[in-house]
Amino acid sequence: MTEQRRHPASWWAQFQEASDRFDMAYLTEGLGDLIVAKIASPLLRREAEIALDIMVRHLNKPNSDELAERANKGVERLVATVDRLGERSGEAFTLDEAWALCHLLEGRVGEAANEAEAFVKTQSILRVFVGALRMERFDGDVAVKMLAAGQPPAAALHSGQVVGKYSWWPSWLLTVVTERAMAGHLDNETVEALDRCAYAELSPAQARIARRLLAGEDALIDASAVRLEGLGEADAAEKLRKGDLTAVALAARLIPI
Repeated sequence: MTEQRRHPASWWAQFQEASDRFDMAYLTEGLGDLIVAKIASPLLRREAEIALDIMVRHLNKPNSDELAERANKGVERLVATVDRLGERSGEAFTLDEAWALCHLLEGRVGEAANEAEAFVKTQSILRVFVGALRMERFDGDVAVKMLAAGQPPAAALHSGQVVGKYSWWPSWLLTVVTERAMAGHLDNETVEALDRCAYAELSPAQARIARRLLAGEDALIDASAVRLEGLGEADAAEKLRKGDLTAVALAARLIPI
């Protein structure tokens, strides 16, 4: 089995920087559950569950001094237990999962995520981080797919916001947007041009033509440009040949319904 590529702690830290609404309680609970499930020892797993539960309660009520004290003690107790087990067992007993949880409960989320990638699927961890962003009008599925495909967080989160914001677009156009996002070709200029296509009220047949034009079919682009020239739209024809997306909607609408 090929070992999955792990992301450095600094890569995971980018998620917290991307949203001023980042939900640490959500992240700690979600990632903590994934980690705890991999702890083999029932007794250690139970102690880990207790420490995780009180920490999540504290993060949900950060102004409670009592919960803060109990959470800190829970983390200290778990760290001491893992330390003691490590000294007794040496290399015969793996504690990677328990240490990852300790780091998570200490607030070192980047390190915890990096360590968890050794025994938890990266896509599962990604879904927790994306969910913790708490972004409105955001398509988490697109973001996760892009991140899993190797796109940097900034690009993936931008595309998730775009697709979420324009979720009212017709399905064929959302498919085009997703494809361009996955390829790393979704900038603001492209989004504005595609928005014009969304407003063009194309028939199903015209939409199919628009999608093929957006895909860059040379023969169809040339034929459509010739049609535009014949209708006195020389400027639009030139833009279409140069790959300008603003001319796509016009070219598609000139196809008989």
